[in-house]
Amino acid sequence: MKQYITIFEQQTIKLNQEIDGVIFDEHKLKALQRYYGQKGVPYFTLIHNGVRFKEYVGVIQVGETVIEVLPKADNTFTETYEEKQWRDILVKMLLAVGAFKIHAPGISSLKLKSNSILDLYLELFIKEVEYLLHNGLIKQYRKKEGNVIALKGSIQFGKHIQQNLTHKERFYARYTTYDVEHKLHFILYQTIRLLMQINNNVRLNCRIGALSLHFPEMPEMKVTETTFEKLVFTRKTQPYKNAIDIAKLLLLQYHPDLNKGRNNVLALMFDMNKLWEQFVSVSLRKHKAPDMTLTVQTSKYFWKPENGNRSKIRPDIVVNKGNSDCVVLDTKWKNLNGYNPSPDDLRQMYVYHKYYGAKKVALVYPGTKTHISKGSYLDEEMDKECSIILLSVEHEIKKWQLTIYDEIRKWCCP
Repeated sequence: MKQYITIFEQQTIKLNQEIDGVIFDEHKLKALQRYYGQKGVPYFTLIHNGVRFKEYVGVIQVGETVIEVLPKADNTFTETYEEKQWRDILVKMLLAVGAFKIHAPGISSLKLKSNSILDLYLELFIKEVEYLLHNGLIKQYRKKEGNVIALKGSIQFGKHIQQNLTHKERFYARYTTYDVEHKLHFILYQTIRLLMQINNNVRLNCRIGALSLHFPEMPEMKVTETTFEKLVFTRKTQPYKNAIDIAKLLLLQYHPDLNKGRNNVLALMFDMNKLWEQFVSVSLRKHKAPDMTLTVQTSKYFWKPENGNRSKIRPDIVVNKGNSDCVVLDTKWKNLNGYNPSPDDLRQMYVYHKYYGAKKVALVYPGTKTHISKGSYLDEEMDKECSIILLSVEHEIKKWQLTIYDEIRKWCCP
């Protein structure tokens, strides 16, 4: 049976520590150390006899153990919500920003109470491939070479003489065939085989087995980042896009244990800072008024050396860019706990204020309750407002998104 360890971001796991009834033993630690390697990974850092997780959330599966990392801006948040509630909040945030896209009907039928996000991704992939099988796998033309009993294409005389000197009834030819053997199906087939290795969710076993039975067997193929970069989706192949996206996530993040083959590592992790930024921008765009414009991650050059490349600034969200009522928002996934923002963050917002000609700027944080605290820069030329907006975390995602829009709109236009 698969073992589950649930922790929060920024938390540390030490050797032989017991969490949720599971011992973090030496095999698990060494598997993560090998995965970390010499170049490192952004999800965690190695410490003496343990690992310390960073601001990334999601799941890391080590052999039969799934380490689930849930979001928290501070310990006060974990007191407000339990693990299950944080898991639901994370899944709903990912759904809101479009991390889970699905062509197959009935996304509401997905089991959002899965043991981990990994199980949810597996179920999404299964549902997509079931949808493709139900509608019929597409065929494509491809070049093929070999012996045939009826002449078609062009004869390859060298190999024909070599192989068919005593078989006058055969032709060694190169020809075009129209079938289901193409790159998209190679990728899906390898992902199905991977699911059979990594899944221990009893609820999904039968469906994965059915997929392996009904999906036609495909030849082996080495899958790399370049494989996916070369894919071109047409109107005919567009229904494959979501299944291929999930396959890419699973295949490229899977790191087999080449030593003993017991502690393979699969990481599906999300940067919580980027997720918070996307969630706030999506919430604003969802409810924004017709007279409100919104640009996300817009860049502007602010320094040029005598030789070399220019440097640029990139705020998270700019509202009404170029207008007299322009405001700039920068999102930060952390809890201030009553303290002031860091000097670096405040200096950054001062630059945004000047270079975007903003009416005012604000730092947007999650909080245990919604609150707006106004502040201003000590500038002789003009009063430059830099506020702190705390947005309470809501379990009901639609209500939370509306609250985010209402509070920011109220601050923009008091």
